[in-house]
Amino acid sequence: MGKALNTFTNGLLRENPTIVLVLGMCPTLATTTSAINGMSMGLATTFVLLCSNVVISALRNLIPDKVHIPAYIVVIASFVTILQLVMQAYLPGLYASLGLFIPLIVVNCIVLGRAEAFAAKNGVGLSALDGLGMGFGFTISLTILGIVREFLGTGKIFDLAIMPEECGMLVFVLAPGAFIALALLMALVNSLKK
Repeated sequence: MGKALNTFTNGLLRENPTIVLVLGMCPTLATTTSAINGMSMGLATTFVLLCSNVVISALRNLIPDKVHIPAYIVVIASFVTILQLVMQAYLPGLYASLGLFIPLIVVNCIVLGRAEAFAAKNGVGLSALDGLGMGFGFTISLTILGIVREFLGTGKIFDLAIMPEECGMLVFVLAPGAFIALALLMALVNSLKK
């Protein structure tokens, strides 16, 4: 039980993909213009992480060493394709908002890194917990970053007006604001860890 809990909580803070390991920066910086986009991107990545970790862990003894990376990419791409088709059918507005970053989950270093570093070496149960923990850590980071950027940029949180839009600072909705907000969030987490 202790190893399972440790595996799950590892991605939440100790090895948080965004704040600690600084992985997956492309979708982190590009999709967090709002809290809903950040949360949605995180949940989409969590789905792919969970499913690909489970399948790769189950097939780990059947995949030859010479082709393990291409095999992992095929597994990951299959789940991204499923996600993409479901989002296009049932959440077209959100899919249009996240755009190109959904198919790019295939090459997200968080997903491939967890497949290589964890799922290929552990059982299905622990790999599922690792995928959930890393995915939830990524989702929490993107949601918080989206909340900060949306609030400072537009005065809203989850599209609900908190303060007048005139009080917002446009820079936080633009690309430079992503870097500033992420740096502040990382500094806050690092100071709390000390």
